[in-house]
Amino acid sequence: MKQPMPVLREPQRKLRSSRKLKIILLLLFIVVLSVLFFNSSISEVSTVTIDGERFVPKDAISKTAGVSTGDAFFGFTERSIERKLLANPAIEQAEVTKKFPGDVHIHIQEFPAVGYELTPQGQMTAILSNGIGITATKGEFVVDKPLLSGWKSNDPVKLALSKVLAAIPVQQLSDISEIRPDPSKAYPDRIRLYTRTRFEVITAVSVFADKLETLNAVTETQPPGKVTMLLADTYEPYEPDSTENLETTEKESTQ
Repeated sequence: MKQPMPVLREPQRKLRSSRKLKIILLLLFIVVLSVLFFNSSISEVSTVTIDGERFVPKDAISKTAGVSTGDAFFGFTERSIERKLLANPAIEQAEVTKKFPGDVHIHIQEFPAVGYELTPQGQMTAILSNGIGITATKGEFVVDKPLLSGWKSNDPVKLALSKVLAAIPVQQLSDISEIRPDPSKAYPDRIRLYTRTRFEVITAVSVFADKLETLNAVTETQPPGKVTMLLADTYEPYEPDSTENLETTEKESTQ
């Protein structure tokens, strides 16, 4: 007995060809949209805002970041810009945020200023907590920080002093008007400082932080005088004429 032959189905060539065509058209559509998008203004940086700076000029920050209006918004990452900014020795922290469409925000935090220095050219320089100097364009910053006088630019003692000053509370630091190097054989890092409350203090950078409490006790309870804080601590009040001479010396040193 003959068995019926199964019906052979024709391959769905047309259906497969149609599906491939749709995929090709979809990919082509995506490519066209991408080209149009990346060539439109919506894919560009429209605004760059910078804040947090005190001494580093905004144009210098913008130049270091390498980002400006009109650049490709997706042509850089936030982390890559932050790494560039942190290469500046005055910048302690940097945070970059991107917000579509086109907004880039740069926030920086500089190392804090612990003092100021007058260059031979008469330009005021801020001394930061990491020991570097940077031009201070705003004179009002000098009011609450000591003036470092007579220091060499690459003096390692000045670097150590900067780190010590960074740890001093703002209120105590603001009372110091001037700090000068005063090295000796026994104390190569000896310094002489003057306070706005009219005290003259001789100490060393290596012991200064440990002597702050003693210095505060003297300045808060005793009349103006000369304080020595090295191996031993001594205090000697000024004679009336000595106080007047000290005031004159301080005025001349800050002019």
